[in-house]
Amino acid sequence: MSRLTHDLYCDEIIARTDALRATIRGADLGATVPTCPDWTLRELALHVGRAHRWAGEIVRTRATEAVPSEQVPENAPGSDDPAALDAWLAQGAARTVEALRAAGPDEKVWSWAWERSTGFWARRMAHETIVHHADAALTASSEYEVAPEPAADTIEEWLEIVAFARAAGDKRAAGLTGAGRSIHLHATDVPGAEWLIEFGEDGFTWRRAHEKATVALRGPLTDVMLVFNRRLAADSDRVEVLGDAELLDFWLERAVFG
Repeated sequence: MSRLTHDLYCDEIIARTDALRATIRGADLGATVPTCPDWTLRELALHVGRAHRWAGEIVRTRATEAVPSEQVPENAPGSDDPAALDAWLAQGAARTVEALRAAGPDEKVWSWAWERSTGFWARRMAHETIVHHADAALTASSEYEVAPEPAADTIEEWLEIVAFARAAGDKRAAGLTGAGRSIHLHATDVPGAEWLIEFGEDGFTWRRAHEKATVALRGPLTDVMLVFNRRLAADSDRVEVLGDAELLDFWLERAVFG
């Protein structure tokens, strides 16, 4: 498995937005999101929809600097009606994907990260939606599953984001050091979906590998991805932690961005 194609990221944005819409349809939109306790379910949906529209506007205008939120068209549903929220989410995802498909992956645009391209935004919005759909599913107690390739790529994108955060001077991520320690992520249901994170005096590196480590996190790929993205507790009975559990907790506490 490797980074997905631009078209597949676009497909995932639409499919995962549809899944998010299905999850919140009929749910209590005022419920607190356990994994994002500052938000209600409605606020989570608004966040996703605004992220889509913001990225879509960056791509559509070929922006060379950050686009202020007040310049993003239709940045909120027209009313508090759940049906309006549903339609707004669908429309925003569709328009963003339309802009991404028209641009292709290689146009130069602004981003906050290491890669300034339209392809970056396709990948980022796909994983933004994958992870926040998990938040919604946990809130609404509904089923959640991610196909192997996007689930694996969600892990790898997060590793890249944490490395970027550390290089950019994030104080928490800066602490991800310690020579001789390592974390092994092992998906038990997808051959080859394994990663080794190795700490050094000056940071960490990662690669696909099956090797003994200080601590191993094992389980179905979707669940490993959810733990790694702090959407499922590491002590859940859906995964297994072997070795130094405190090292995994250390990673989860510090592997953050923003």
